[in-house]
Amino acid sequence: MKYCGSEENQRLERLLRDNLAREMRLWRAPILKGGCIQGSDIAPSLYQEMVIWLREMSEMFKFGSETFALGVCVLNRLLATVKAQSKYLKCMAITSLILAAKINEEDEVIASVKDLLAQSGCNFSTAEILRMERIILDKLHWDLYTATPVDFVYIFHGLLVSARPHLALAAAQKRPCFQASLWTRQVQHCMACHQLWQFKGSTLALAIITLELERLMPDWFSFFSDLLRKAQIESTEFICCRETVDEYLSSLELSLPTNAVYILHTTDLTLRAYEDSGETDRRRGDRARKWKGGNRGWEVDDFYDGFGCLYNEVSPMEVEVSGPGDLKGPLQAKVLPCPPLQPLLR
Repeated sequence: MKYCGSEENQRLERLLRDNLAREMRLWRAPILKGGCIQGSDIAPSLYQEMVIWLREMSEMFKFGSETFALGVCVLNRLLATVKAQSKYLKCMAITSLILAAKINEEDEVIASVKDLLAQSGCNFSTAEILRMERIILDKLHWDLYTATPVDFVYIFHGLLVSARPHLALAAAQKRPCFQASLWTRQVQHCMACHQLWQFKGSTLALAIITLELERLMPDWFSFFSDLLRKAQIESTEFICCRETVDEYLSSLELSLPTNAVYILHTTDLTLRAYEDSGETDRRRGDRARKWKGGNRGWEVDDFYDGFGCLYNEVSPMEVEVSGPGDLKGPLQAKVLPCPPLQPLLR
């Protein structure tokens, strides 16, 4: 996205006003009563599982984050409007996502309802989904599109960078997470939290953004106050939302997921000599040798030094050994150590 100073700022402010007006008119959220959503037997834990499942389905179908967010908003509006039983929740959820896709996605991206159901593993028929579509459209008066938290993330991000283009570069030099993609992922997590139902999408998006701004820059409050004024959000409501979001995201430990990907940094790679040839388990980069004891001698593991041995760029050491501490034959004087690994930045 190219930013053109005040002209771009004005366009984004108009877009923000339009989305705030639509949110004010259409936003509705389920109400908890007696441990369940009012008028239903749907517990918050079941709802959270369904939203997480919807996100998995959205990724499987190659839908955008905007489609997932709109699908959840449609589901929330429906649950706030009708009395529903938990046995119908999955049908309501997948139908809400399909309707959102029909609004946001290109026709070539959306498979047929039959194919989508087959991919998702749902046992519903096409006729059941079509009937549920008609129910949702009727209850929501055929007005499905509403501003979602993801929409507000993009707008707020655009306003920040448009007004202060140096922010993106300065933040990236410290920690490259001043990005809408990070905030979007956090919004998707928060949309499954029932404690955050009571907050509108604009409030949720701004809370997530300011939490990151506070970590990135000391003068974050000046940026926050400007956005808060433009978003027309009550300060007390915002503070409550921000504290809830901070607590929820901290519990998820989003900073480093369990399946973190590591990347190789080659700047510090050096060649070093192994001075103690007896400590064979310290030799990294070539074959690892383990002493098994007795007459079995040494067992050579089929472990090679990364891509070097994979493409025959590094030849393994030729060492003849008969026991621990009894090394026969020359060792290579210098070998590549285990390369330093760092987490892939979000």
